[in-house]
Parts: sequence; C-alpha cells; structure tokens
Amino acid sequence: MTIAISANFDSGNIEVLSIRGPHEIELAIRKDAQSDFYQWFHFRLTGAAGTPCTLRIVNCGGAAYPDGWPGYQARVSEDRQSWTQAETSYADGVLTIRYTPRTSSAWFAYFAPYSMERHADLVARMANRPGVSVSVLGQTLDGQDLDLLTVSAPNSHASDKEKLAVWLIARQHPGESMAEWWMEGMLERLTDPADPVATRLKERACFYVVPNMNPDGSRRGHLRTNAAGTNLNREWHEPSLDKSPEVYHVLAHMVHVGCDVCLDVHGDEALPHNFIAGFEGVAAASHHQFALLERYKAALARLSPDFQTRVGYPPAAPGKANMSMSTNALAGRFGALAMTLEMPFKDVAENPDPLHGWSPERAKHLGRACLDALLEVSPDIR
Repeated sequence: MTIAISANFDSGNIEVLSIRGPHEIELAIRKDAQSDFYQWFHFRLTGAAGTPCTLRIVNCGGAAYPDGWPGYQARVSEDRQSWTQAETSYADGVLTIRYTPRTSSAWFAYFAPYSMERHADLVARMANRPGVSVSVLGQTLDGQDLDLLTVSAPNSHASDKEKLAVWLIARQHPGESMAEWWMEGMLERLTDPADPVATRLKERACFYVVPNMNPDGSRRGHLRTNAAGTNLNREWHEPSLDKSPEVYHVLAHMVHVGCDVCLDVHGDEALPHNFIAGFEGVAAASHHQFALLERYKAALARLSPDFQTRVGYPPAAPGKANMSMSTNALAGRFGALAMTLEMPFKDVAENPDPLHGWSPERAKHLGRACLDALLEVSPDIR
C-alpha cells in the first residue's frame, strides 16, 4: 500500500510537503485563517501497517508557543477512542514523531480531538436529562449554532432568578480540546439525578453552560481563533457581530440572567500543570472576590490530586489587568468569582502517565472535581 497523509476532516490540520518513504515524511502545520497563530495539528496516516515511520513537522519553530514543544509528546490513536503518547522529540524547530502503526490507519493530534459531531452528541444526550434545556444563543460566522445548556433543579422551590448564576464556558481557543472533555465529565455529573453534590448545587444555582465557544475554529482545525481570525479571549471588552459574535451573544445573555460565577476552561501549551488564573489585576475586584478565589483554589487542590496551586501565571499588578479577557472582564463588570482553568497539553507533572499523558479521561474527572469545590464555596458567593 502507498503511504498517505490526509487532514480533510473535522478539526483536521496538516500540509504534506513530501513523502519519499516511511522515514522521510515532511509536514507543516497550517495557520489559522486570517491569522498567524498555529500549533494545533490533526491528521491521518494510512498505508503503513507494521512499518516504522518517522514524521517531521518542520515549521514548529514559528508556532504560537514554541516553548510548548520541549517535553511534549504527540497523541496517536488507531481506533479514535483511546489516545496514547507517541515517541516525540523536538530540535531546531522540527517536531519529530516516530511510530509503528499496527493497522493501516492511524490518527495523530496535538491533543485528543473533540469533534463537532461529538459536541452534537453531547448536547443531544444532555437535552434528554431532567432539568436541562438547550437553546441557541446565535450563529457563528460560518453559520453554526452556538449552543447553550441551561441546567437547574427540575422541582426546585426557588426560581432560577433567585439562584446563583453560574457560567461554565470552554474552547474559546478551539485547539484546546481538553476543555470540552472537561465539559463532558462535568455535565455527566451535573445532570446525574443520583449525585448528591449535583443535586445540592442545582438547588443553589442555575448553570449556564457553553461547551464550545468556538465551533468554527474547532471544525476548521484552528489553534486559537474563530473564522475571522479573532482571538475570542481578547474580545470581552467590546465584542462585535462581525468579528466575535460568539462572545457578543454569550455576554448579552450574561447581562440578561446575571453572572455570579464563571469558570472559563482552557489548555496551556508550556506548563505541565493544572492551575487557575484569577483576576488579580482588576482594580474593581473586592476583598470578598479575592477571598472566594483563594478558597476555591485551595478546595480544588485538596479534592483533586491532579490540581495544584504552586505553579501558574504571574499575577498582574493591581490595576493592570487585561480587561479584554473573560475572567478579568467578568470579575470587573459583574463582581463575579471569575476564573480561568488551565490544563496541560504535556503530561501533568504531579501524576505523570507515560502511556496516555494528560488525557480526556483525566480532564473529565477534573471537571467532576470542580463541582465539589464549587459546592464548598457556594454558600458564601452572595
């Protein structure tokens, strides 16, 4: 069989430069549309069953976050269900992946993909659970629906307006697919009628969940931007329908229903840790908000061995926050407990797994643990 590489599918991204043999496969990552960002890749190798292959992605030195490559291991799957780490090295701007496929078809990706088809399945599955309603906040530039799942106790004595308004959003940056795996785990627990933590939370709060903030970038195989080449997490100060309709529609609904809590779920290229970035530089933030932030992080670190508080982003100086970012904008505008959860593309340093690395399954478990931490702080949010 002839060795071939393809990426013409949902979230696919690679350019084939040359294939001169199994050890001479040269590739390049395609830039996000109307943008210079690139780092996400997702492609299929066929025709190499039992053949040791060497795949070289030659333009990694110019990627958005070159510090993300040292120590990183590409993900590979032959059934698109289980993703493991492939032997990977980085030097002189070239990412080299070595792998011997067992079958005639193998998929490689920057992280385990979360397709728009799986997103549709998730939304459909959740819509059939008690207390969940699905609505469309608006359309993206490519005409896709921006899905909102509203989750509350089906027989609560308190109205949704009397409860805390808790927002959970993910994949502003579409290449950070671990964020939607986190969403899947969180939603499975939040909608489980037998889970006492979920039951108590839904008595206290109404949840507004956007599992995928950037459907266009996700389908197109982008790292960081939407169809217009816009980084959505730099649009929260003044979103627009022509550049950032995704943020525009979500923010409009936040204004309508309120926002007491927002957890914005992301992935970080360089740091091999799970951590939370807060709103330290927001001038309008209160002592109460900062106290809640520290309590939430401490609770999550106690509840999940995969989460830690030692390593993270340096906090902004007082009054120096970037107010175009969601966490800062929402903490300032609504007085919300706003947080950015970051998960690694690399293996997590606290509990490394040489076979799978940081994985969809572990992201899902962290999503469940985040609800435990929220229950601890929820009585004091208002």
